[in-house]
Amino acid sequence: MAVQLNHTIVAAHDADAAGAHFAELFGLPTPERWGPFVAVVLDNAMTLDFMTVEGDVAGQHYAFLVTEEEFDAIFGRIRAQGIDFWADPHQQHPGEINHDDGGRGVYWISPDGHYLEIITRPYGGW
Repeated sequence: MAVQLNHTIVAAHDADAAGAHFAELFGLPTPERWGPFVAVVLDNAMTLDFMTVEGDVAGQHYAFLVTEEEFDAIFGRIRAQGIDFWADPHQQHPGEINHDDGGRGVYWISPDGHYLEIITRPYGGW
């Protein structure tokens, strides 16, 4: 059996709102509650399990490999919602996308402070 990431917990101020926002932005099915978690199922059967936490949320980085069509749809929703975005992780190129490795990529910050990224080709060609 190959090693696969099955799920990860994503801290949020409001798990229901965070899960719903993520699912809507990415065009995924409505999240389902499972105990204290709000699970968003990705296309490879991995889940992001949003969990409400008290106090500060330590922002994490989550990068998603998407098709060209998915990129267009997600990026369109990012722009329609007026979300700030950058071509790079250091926020030196606001309002731009990157074309690294012959693909496209963009970064933005979620309402809970997580650093999200979509790319159409893996970096480095590996």
